[in-house]
Formats: sequence, structure tokens, C-alpha cells
Amino acid sequence: MTSFRKAVEARDHDAVAALLADDVVFTSPVAFKPYPGKAITAAILRGVMRVFTDFRYVREMAGPDGRDHALVFTAKVGDLEINGCDFLHFDDDGLIDAFTVMVRPMSAAQALAEAMNAQFEQIQREAMQLPDG
Repeated sequence: MTSFRKAVEARDHDAVAALLADDVVFTSPVAFKPYPGKAITAAILRGVMRVFTDFRYVREMAGPDGRDHALVFTAKVGDLEINGCDFLHFDDDGLIDAFTVMVRPMSAAQALAEAMNAQFEQIQREAMQLPDG
């Protein structure tokens, strides 16, 4: 089990942030552009933890070199169940430098987009308070 998974399951925001590389790029399932940088990625992940309820990882897969991981999850956004996958790539230092999320079904993805949009001012404030490196 990855240390990232353990940190998320413990809802340990600081431990999650500590596992992100300074140059991490977060690719959201509901935003067109990727978000580069540790501070914004950590703030987005905090926002997701506020939005998702009943979150749990149900499966983890790893590439042969241990640098690529796929973590399949289920959660709720409001009353809708969402299925998704976190795709993580770890750099030479063991930190996450690429983080991509995909979710389904479309109705839950739309609910996630609305919920995250409602969080975005707070996410931006939090990103300004977090060190980017």
C-alpha cells in the first residue's frame, strides 16, 4: 500500500502534502487545464476531502518499477455515488510528480465539478498560505 493511500485514508492533509513534489502537476477530471505546483495541488486535495463523503479506496495497482500507481476509489458527492481512479507517478525521490484523476458516471462528475467550483475561492486562499516548495 502506498504511503499516499495511507495518508488519504487517515485524512492527514499534512502527510498528503509532504508526499507531493514541488513541481507536481495535478490533472483534474473536471477542469480543462492542469494545475502545476505543490501548493495548489495540496489545496485542491483538501477541497476534495471536504466534498467527498464515504470515500474509500477499493483497489490498488502498481507498475513493475513501483513508480506508477492506480488507486481505484468510490465516494459520494451529495447523494450520488462516484467511481474514480487516482493515477500517481513518483519521481526519483519517491514524491508524486504527476497526479491525474478520472471519475464516472457523468452525473457524479458534474456534481463534483459544481461542488469543487463552490470550494474554489477557499482552495485558492489555502494555496496562497501553503509553501510551494
